[in-house]
Amino acid sequence: MMLAISKLKQIEEIDGKQVLIRPMNLDDAEKERDFIETLSPQSRHYRFLGGVAHLSIEDVIELCDIDYENKMAFAATVTDIGIEKVIGVSRYAVNQYGDSYEFSVVVADEWQNKGLGTMLMKSLIKYAREQGVTRLFSVDFTDNYKMKSLVNDLGMHVEKNPNDSTQVIYSLYL
Repeated sequence: MMLAISKLKQIEEIDGKQVLIRPMNLDDAEKERDFIETLSPQSRHYRFLGGVAHLSIEDVIELCDIDYENKMAFAATVTDIGIEKVIGVSRYAVNQYGDSYEFSVVVADEWQNKGLGTMLMKSLIKYAREQGVTRLFSVDFTDNYKMKSLVNDLGMHVEKNPNDSTQVIYSLYL
C-alpha cells in the first residue's frame, strides 16, 4: 500500500510556490484543525453547510482517518520555514447506501481562484475512477458561486435539492 500511496503524490507550482498534493493521514489531524480554523466564516459555512466555528479533535481525527476505499482525502500543502501547512483538501466518503460517494473540496481563502480546487478535485476524481467509484456527488448552497464555477469546469451535472430550496446537488458519473 505504501508504494501505491507514494505514487499519489504530486508537486505543482502556484504563484511561484511549490504545492504538494498528497493523501491525508492521521498525522495530519493538527494541521487539518489549524486549516479549518483559519478559514473565513463564509468558507467554513460553505464547507460544512452551516455555522461550524470549531471542530472537536474527535471530528478532525475522523476527517483524517481515511481507509483509501470508503474514505479518501487529498491535502494540498506548502512548507514554510520547515513547517508543512494544509492549504486545501478534497475528500470523499461512501454514502449510507454504499452506492455513491459524497465529496467536498475547500481551499484556504488566500489560495482561492488559483486553480488549486481544480487540481485537488482532479486528483480525487482520478483516484475514485481507479477504485471503481461510479458516482461522486456534493450537496452545496446555491449561492456558493466558486463551487458552481468549479463543478461546471469539471463537467458535473447540477440539480436542485428536492429537500431544500437553498441547496443544489452536483453529480459526476465516472
